[in-house]
Amino acid sequence: MKKLLVLLAAVAFVVAFTVPAMSADKAEWSFYGNARMATFYDDVEPEGGEGDTDLQWDLQGNSRIGAAVKAGDIGGGFEYGTGINLRKIYGTWNFGGGSLLVGQTYTPLDYFSSGQVKDDDTGLIGYGTSYTGRLPQIKLNIAGLELALIKPNTLAVTKASTAWDDCASCTAAPGTVFDDTDTSLPKLEVAYKINLGSAHIKILGGFQTYDLVVGGKELSLDSLVYGFGVTAPFGPAYFKGSLLAGKNAGNLGIAGAGTATASATEIVDNDTLAYTAVLGFKASDMISFELGYGHIENEDDVSGAPKTEADAYYAQAVINIAKGFFVVPEVGKFDKKDTKETTYYGAKWQINF
Repeated sequence: MKKLLVLLAAVAFVVAFTVPAMSADKAEWSFYGNARMATFYDDVEPEGGEGDTDLQWDLQGNSRIGAAVKAGDIGGGFEYGTGINLRKIYGTWNFGGGSLLVGQTYTPLDYFSSGQVKDDDTGLIGYGTSYTGRLPQIKLNIAGLELALIKPNTLAVTKASTAWDDCASCTAAPGTVFDDTDTSLPKLEVAYKINLGSAHIKILGGFQTYDLVVGGKELSLDSLVYGFGVTAPFGPAYFKGSLLAGKNAGNLGIAGAGTATASATEIVDNDTLAYTAVLGFKASDMISFELGYGHIENEDDVSGAPKTEADAYYAQAVINIAKGFFVVPEVGKFDKKDTKETTYYGAKWQINF
């Protein structure tokens, strides 16, 4: 059944390729870039430890330069970040009824509801936002439906603390990670956007499977996530939010989500629930305000397993100084339950060029 799902997705791509392609000879290039500075104070309070306050005054790692290109039905783009970091590079083909993308960019599961600027515009990533990153993929987009076959995420699985009584060839101690995984299928992600006037709902889903090799045995590790994102404007105000749930979401690549554990004989799945809620208000062309909250919780799917939780809160104002130049004062908190709390305040400075 798992391979059938991905096979059907592959067939959809083949059908797209059978449509005649047309392209223009002359390409139109549009370059862009921005520089972002983070100026924040962090007050870190570890659980049971001594607090520490530090200044962050640095270029943000997501400062970038890039370009979009279009040549008839063929298009594409690239984007570099700091430290010669390739963020995106992709090509697109518009075949009339939809488009096909080949390359590295955001995936269908990436849904940004938050404008939080701390930690390189983290946007509640790791604290409830549905985000797997910018990944190599082949993506089909037809009438609001995105279907992508993506580079698998074979995140190493943590060994369970149980005895390895039937794994004589296993030499690594519990708590370390496995060295070998076998993949035969790409990761599958889908999204479908339902437009409701100026509002929309986006349905999200993702599936991945790979085998974990333990002492000559293969254990199948499956990940499945599902949820939705919503954006709803109300005059000068708006609400944005998202909800995501599933098993082994961290293995699939969801930021902040839990991962499976394994012994020599079995996989122990991990359940994740994550959500965000954001309220904003545009007071004028010069200033707007936003409040945001994110929550994520993970729990092994066994009786009595402890639950790990994390929350994030923030309040900000976006102040437009000139065209392309704005400052975002922000105050907030990252609360990793029973681990540490980080309270921060400061501002992001950004100029688009």
